[in-house]
Amino acid sequence: MDVEHLIKKLPKAEQHVHIVGSTRPETLLWIAEDSGLPKPFQTAKDARRFFKFKNFPHFIDVYCTVVDFITKESQFERLTYEMLESDARCNVKYVEASFSAPDHVLRGLDYGKMLDAVNRGVSRARMDFGIECNIRVDLVRNYGPEKGMEVLDWIESKNDNVISIDLGGSEERFPAKPYKQTYQRARKMGLHLVAHAGEAAGPESIWQAVNDLGVERIGHGVAAANDPELLKNIKTRGITIETCPTSNVRTRVVRTLKSHPVRTFYDLGLTVSVNTDDPSMFGTDMNKEYLQLHRKLGFSLSELFKLSLNALDSSFLPEESKSRMRRTFIKEYDRLLNEE
Repeated sequence: MDVEHLIKKLPKAEQHVHIVGSTRPETLLWIAEDSGLPKPFQTAKDARRFFKFKNFPHFIDVYCTVVDFITKESQFERLTYEMLESDARCNVKYVEASFSAPDHVLRGLDYGKMLDAVNRGVSRARMDFGIECNIRVDLVRNYGPEKGMEVLDWIESKNDNVISIDLGGSEERFPAKPYKQTYQRARKMGLHLVAHAGEAAGPESIWQAVNDLGVERIGHGVAAANDPELLKNIKTRGITIETCPTSNVRTRVVRTLKSHPVRTFYDLGLTVSVNTDDPSMFGTDMNKEYLQLHRKLGFSLSELFKLSLNALDSSFLPEESKSRMRRTFIKEYDRLLNEE
């Protein structure tokens, strides 16, 4: 059987995907209409053109424009459902989705009502596609540590399906270190710890996430490739790097897919997962991510399955659920090999 066909059928897990970044072009038009705002585009084709980025700062500008159009908490139900529908088409069984709550609360929306809408989308997707999803709340580093503490207050008051925190936003302008106490408090609350690092800033950003925040996983982590000591440290500590290859090419973090360090990370024995980040904005999905690793970086079917197990094994699922899902992954993989 064709290897690429088998790759599409591999069971997968996704650790790094943003709900707003999964907004489909046609859904952006619906949101504008539902919000009673002038449509920024007349067609989905126009919206796709809007999702063309010159660099990382330009991507942030476009992302913020999409955030501005979300004016109702209820809109998150459709956004979440469609994100999971797209993942399910790629045989993704489990997702940890990033929800940048402060972006929307600062625009007048209610955290609790948004979380309820997100979880309605999660429940519908589970019923329709059998996909599981938990939520990680992005503190958004641009707003500062005090706002981060406030976000933890929100989570304490309502934490349905919230399993971790993240630190996204403008990494080069807002370093991780000031969030040390915020992350200490989150750990005491029983939340898992993730941070974007080494995407738009250098290795020092990752060192801060590792040493000051005590993260379990690093979002992107591209800059780690420039620091052998850091790579050794990450491996020793068992920290997972959530790579997002297409995203990094599209935002000019790396020049080409062939120059992406995911192959280096894997060959060095680091725990690496592969993710879409903002799939609709980058024109990707989990199958495309896996296929391009096979075509451009020589990942074999067994290596891609290892990436898939990495994502599951370093997920924040309870151990019992993780073990059960792992058995399912292995059974599906063995069945694929027999088909071959």
